[in-house]
Amino acid sequence: MSIWKRPMSVELLNLVGHNTAVQHLGIELTEIGDDYIKGRVPVDKRTCQPYGLIHGGVNVVLAETLGSVAANWASDNDTQWVGLDINANHLRGVKEGWVTGTCKPVHIGKSTQVWQIDLHNDQGQLTCVSRITMSALRKETNW
Repeated sequence: MSIWKRPMSVELLNLVGHNTAVQHLGIELTEIGDDYIKGRVPVDKRTCQPYGLIHGGVNVVLAETLGSVAANWASDNDTQWVGLDINANHLRGVKEGWVTGTCKPVHIGKSTQVWQIDLHNDQGQLTCVSRITMSALRKETNW
Protein backbone atom coordinates (compact mmCIF):
# COMPACT_ATOMS: atom_id res chain seq x y z
CA MET A 1 0.00 0.00 0.00
CA SER A 2 1.38 3.38 -1.02
CA ILE A 3 2.18 6.11 1.52
CA TRP A 4 1.82 8.88 -1.07
CA LYS A 5 -1.23 11.13 -0.61
CA ARG A 6 -1.04 12.94 -3.94
CA PRO A 7 -0.52 11.80 -7.52
CA MET A 8 3.17 11.69 -8.38
CA SER A 9 5.46 10.67 -11.18
CA VAL A 10 9.19 10.89 -11.78
CA GLU A 11 8.53 13.49 -14.47
CA LEU A 12 6.45 15.66 -12.13
CA LEU A 13 8.98 15.43 -9.30
CA ASN A 14 11.81 16.46 -11.62
CA LEU A 15 9.82 19.53 -12.72
CA VAL A 16 9.65 20.71 -9.08
CA GLY A 17 13.45 21.16 -9.09
CA HIS A 18 13.54 23.21 -12.30
CA ASN A 19 15.60 26.44 -11.95
CA THR A 20 16.84 25.52 -8.46
CA ALA A 21 20.03 24.18 -6.87
CA VAL A 22 18.66 20.71 -7.64
CA GLN A 23 18.82 21.35 -11.39
CA HIS A 24 22.16 23.18 -11.15
CA LEU A 25 23.80 20.18 -9.46
CA GLY A 26 22.26 17.71 -11.93
CA ILE A 27 20.13 15.90 -9.35
CA GLU A 28 17.55 13.59 -10.92
CA LEU A 29 14.68 11.81 -9.23
CA THR A 30 14.66 8.35 -10.76
CA GLU A 31 12.21 5.97 -9.07
CA ILE A 32 9.10 5.93 -6.90
CA GLY A 33 7.99 2.91 -4.90
CA ASP A 34 5.11 2.42 -2.47
CA ASP A 35 7.25 3.66 0.45
CA TYR A 36 10.42 5.13 -1.06
CA ILE A 37 11.84 7.65 -3.52
CA LYS A 38 15.19 7.32 -5.29
CA GLY A 39 17.31 10.03 -6.85
CA ARG A 40 20.87 10.53 -7.96
CA VAL A 41 23.53 13.16 -8.44
CA PRO A 42 26.48 13.01 -10.86
CA VAL A 43 30.02 13.12 -9.54
CA ASP A 44 31.52 15.82 -11.77
CA LYS A 45 33.07 19.31 -11.71
CA ARG A 46 29.83 20.79 -10.30
CA THR A 47 29.69 18.41 -7.35
CA CYS A 48 33.28 17.65 -6.31
CA GLN A 49 35.49 19.29 -3.71
CA PRO A 50 39.14 20.21 -4.49
CA TYR A 51 40.44 16.67 -3.76
CA GLY A 52 38.29 15.18 -6.50
CA LEU A 53 35.71 13.56 -4.21
CA ILE A 54 32.02 14.33 -4.13
CA HIS A 55 31.50 17.27 -1.78
CA GLY A 56 29.86 16.27 1.51
CA GLY A 57 27.47 19.18 1.13
CA VAL A 58 26.26 17.75 -2.17
CA ASN A 59 25.45 14.47 -0.40
CA VAL A 60 23.37 16.54 2.02
CA VAL A 61 21.64 18.44 -0.81
CA LEU A 62 20.66 15.13 -2.39
CA ALA A 63 19.44 13.77 0.96
CA GLU A 64 17.44 16.91 1.76
CA THR A 65 15.94 16.99 -1.71
CA LEU A 66 14.71 13.41 -1.38
CA GLY A 67 13.44 13.95 2.17
CA SER A 68 11.65 17.16 1.27
CA VAL A 69 9.95 15.70 -1.77
CA ALA A 70 8.94 12.59 0.16
CA ALA A 71 7.54 14.58 3.09
CA ASN A 72 5.50 16.85 0.87
CA TRP A 73 3.98 14.01 -1.15
CA ALA A 74 3.29 11.87 1.95
CA SER A 75 0.97 14.55 3.32
CA ASP A 76 -2.21 16.28 2.31
CA ASN A 77 -1.98 19.25 -0.01
CA ASP A 78 -2.71 21.84 2.73
CA THR A 79 0.67 21.38 4.44
CA GLN A 80 4.15 22.41 3.33
CA TRP A 81 7.06 20.49 4.86
CA VAL A 82 10.48 22.04 5.43
CA GLY A 83 13.72 20.70 6.84
CA LEU A 84 14.17 21.19 10.58
CA ASP A 85 17.33 19.13 11.11
CA ILE A 86 19.57 16.97 8.93
CA ASN A 87 22.68 14.95 9.62
CA ALA A 88 24.96 12.95 7.41
CA ASN A 89 27.72 10.46 8.02
CA HIS A 90 30.08 10.29 5.03
CA LEU A 91 31.39 6.73 4.91
CA ARG A 92 33.18 6.43 1.56
CA GLY A 93 34.47 8.94 -0.97
CA VAL A 94 33.23 8.84 -4.54
CA LYS A 95 35.38 10.13 -7.45
CA GLU A 96 33.27 9.25 -10.49
CA GLY A 97 29.90 8.05 -11.68
CA TRP A 98 26.74 8.70 -9.71
CA VAL A 99 25.67 8.76 -6.09
CA THR A 100 22.17 7.33 -5.70
CA GLY A 101 19.98 7.94 -2.66
CA THR A 102 17.04 5.95 -1.38
CA CYS A 103 14.66 7.76 0.97
CA LYS A 104 12.32 5.84 3.31
CA PRO A 105 10.12 7.00 6.17
CA VAL A 106 11.04 6.45 9.80
CA HIS A 107 8.07 8.44 11.17
CA ILE A 108 5.21 10.27 9.45
CA GLY A 109 3.34 12.41 11.96
CA LYS A 110 1.05 15.42 11.81
CA SER A 111 3.68 18.03 12.76
CA THR A 112 6.98 16.22 12.16
CA GLN A 113 8.32 13.55 9.85
CA VAL A 114 11.64 11.69 9.95
CA TRP A 115 13.19 10.18 6.82
CA GLN A 116 16.26 7.94 6.37
CA ILE A 117 18.31 8.45 3.22
CA ASP A 118 21.03 5.93 2.28
CA LEU A 119 23.44 6.91 -0.48
CA HIS A 120 25.36 4.39 -2.61
CA ASN A 121 27.97 4.55 -5.37
CA ASP A 122 27.64 2.79 -8.73
CA GLN A 123 29.08 -0.39 -7.20
CA GLY A 124 26.28 -0.48 -4.62
CA GLN A 125 28.58 0.43 -1.73
CA LEU A 126 27.11 2.57 1.04
CA THR A 127 28.77 6.00 0.86
CA CYS A 128 26.67 8.15 3.20
CA VAL A 129 23.79 7.75 5.63
CA SER A 130 21.56 10.70 6.40
CA ARG A 131 18.47 11.39 8.45
CA ILE A 132 16.24 14.42 8.07
CA THR A 133 13.52 15.73 10.36
CA MET A 134 10.81 17.69 8.59
CA SER A 135 8.46 20.24 10.14
CA ALA A 136 4.93 21.09 8.97
CA LEU A 137 4.02 24.63 7.93
CA ARG A 138 0.80 26.00 6.54
CA LYS A 139 1.20 25.75 2.79
CA GLU A 140 2.11 28.94 0.95
CA THR A 141 2.88 27.50 -2.51
CA ASN A 142 0.91 25.34 -4.90
CA TRP A 143 2.98 22.40 -6.08
